[in-house]
Amino acid sequence: MSSTQIKGILFDLGDTLLDFGRVDVLSLFESGARQAYEYLKTHKLPLPPFAKYHRQQLWAIRWSYLKSRLTRREFNALDIIGRLSLRMGHDLTHQQTLELAWLWYEPLGRCAKIEEGVLSMLEEFRVAGLTLGLVSNTFVPGEVIDRHLLREGLLHYLPVRVYSCDVRWRKPNPNIFAAALDQAGLKPGQSLFVGDSLQCDIDGANHTGMISVLKDPSDAHLSSSIQPRHRIHHLVELKDIVARYNGRP
Repeated sequence: MSSTQIKGILFDLGDTLLDFGRVDVLSLFESGARQAYEYLKTHKLPLPPFAKYHRQQLWAIRWSYLKSRLTRREFNALDIIGRLSLRMGHDLTHQQTLELAWLWYEPLGRCAKIEEGVLSMLEEFRVAGLTLGLVSNTFVPGEVIDRHLLREGLLHYLPVRVYSCDVRWRKPNPNIFAAALDQAGLKPGQSLFVGDSLQCDIDGANHTGMISVLKDPSDAHLSSSIQPRHRIHHLVELKDIVARYNGRP
């Protein structure tokens, strides 16, 4: 048993807590566009032909995505939806804008899967008194991600949730990790960070002083200058890692 005691675990979302697998992003984006378009039609709002609507939304997201990578500052899709809606003459409430964001995201959300045994593992961690949380690079509004987490039965296990679209920093920026640790009341050296990206998750966690855990199902990242403290193939292996530090419950 290590002298270090683990007090909390923070997770990445995509391909860590939720596995999305290989997806056709453009096809899913079009499905989301159709859902959003039909929603606006039911409210009898003025709309261009679907092809134009889809094209405008796609280019706005692509441009914002490119800009965020260049500036290393995140954007929020709600801002884009709001601007484009105003251009079309729509006066949407905040809830209607959120519903549009959900409809855009929902086709991707349907692709998500949770590994067998993860929910029961999170319950064990919660009962053991560990603070659990999420740190995600996403331009999808936090309210939309929360809605998905609720549908998957994950939300109540993750009282700490920090989304890059809210704080505007993206992993591996240490500020987003620090914000999550502060919200959780955790010290870096007593916290695990679990993710699938060497650069965003592992490098960021290492520089923050957290105990990094790489989820690498196919051992694709064995030779790299960025090294995690621990490696796992499946999330349920976290129970053994926590036990090395804290002992068996």
